[in-house]
Amino acid sequence: MKLVIDYTPAVRQTAGIGRIIRGQINELVQKNPGYDIRLFVAGKVTPEQRAAAPLSLHTFPRFSERNLTRIWHRLNIPAPRLEWLTGGGVDLFHATDFVMAPVSANRKLLTVHDLAFMRYPQAAMPSLHHYLNVVVPRSISRADHLIADSHNTALDLESTWPQLEGRISVVQGAVDLCAFHSVSDVEALDDTRQKYAIGDRPYIFALSTLEPRKNYPRLIRAYHAARRDSGLPHRLVIGGKKGWLFDEIFATVRELGMEEDVHFPGFVDDADLPALYSGAEFFAYPSLYEGFGLPIIEALACGTPVLTSDNSCLPEAGGEGALYVDAESVESIAEGIVRLATQPELRAGLAAAGEVHARSFTWSRSLGQLLEAYEQALA
Repeated sequence: MKLVIDYTPAVRQTAGIGRIIRGQINELVQKNPGYDIRLFVAGKVTPEQRAAAPLSLHTFPRFSERNLTRIWHRLNIPAPRLEWLTGGGVDLFHATDFVMAPVSANRKLLTVHDLAFMRYPQAAMPSLHHYLNVVVPRSISRADHLIADSHNTALDLESTWPQLEGRISVVQGAVDLCAFHSVSDVEALDDTRQKYAIGDRPYIFALSTLEPRKNYPRLIRAYHAARRDSGLPHRLVIGGKKGWLFDEIFATVRELGMEEDVHFPGFVDDADLPALYSGAEFFAYPSLYEGFGLPIIEALACGTPVLTSDNSCLPEAGGEGALYVDAESVESIAEGIVRLATQPELRAGLAAAGEVHARSFTWSRSLGQLLEAYEQALA
């Protein structure tokens, strides 16, 4: 059974989607139940990227990723085709990141991670919003079966396209429990604080690409209100690289005069995340909308309680290890910050429940869901 997988997001994206695809495909390759697996990457790859992949990577070396995107998705030209690159006929093609590349496969499977571009159009660049609104529905129409990262995303898909009922499988992400666990070594925690210039104050940790959907201006205003009203000593540490439309985040910090209290260390190495999660009093993730919420599960696996929103898939990710707030209410977020910062018993209870919850999100479980989706696509 020849299976071709678009591995592009695993190579190009360092954040949630890329990490989920890397984890799932690594597990698939390690425990392969009999597929002839070929991995495709749009655009050029470096020797280091090839070495890090679990299998050889097939590329079109004459085409950059940007040019392939223009040809395939903006111009809707069905060439060059993937089967030309991967040795002929394809039994199953898995498009892993919203869009379906041209391929003559017997069956086609598409992963749609979320519908943020439809639910929160103001949170995307206008050009990207227009592109996704054209290309994602077209890709869905070409797919025989779909994958959603959460039950909430599956419901969003069905409510938007009722004809998809019965054609969607939920394949959740996972966390590497060998890497993500509570770090208690004082020297390791101190070294991480020093590396990211966090200082000695207790801190609240947040992590994601800096972009509007993550709701950081409201989080910063809520943190400011919590410090003003309750005298909290905590620092707010927001990790992650700059994405798009991020100016309001930094403008909010300047407006409130909190340059010394809100710290942006930039991109965080994966290897440092367990210590950063573990060293925080709690993890804050009051997003407006998510497809899965991987950082929540990582934080819980490290024994860190979570403050997150009561919308979209976030209750699926947080389970009983999170305190839930209204993402659109600064007052609600501020109240949650104060409760978690001042009630150690609450933190301890959420942390204990969260660790149990996080242990269910294994790559073995995720692979089982993925293989069921492949069976459904091939049926």
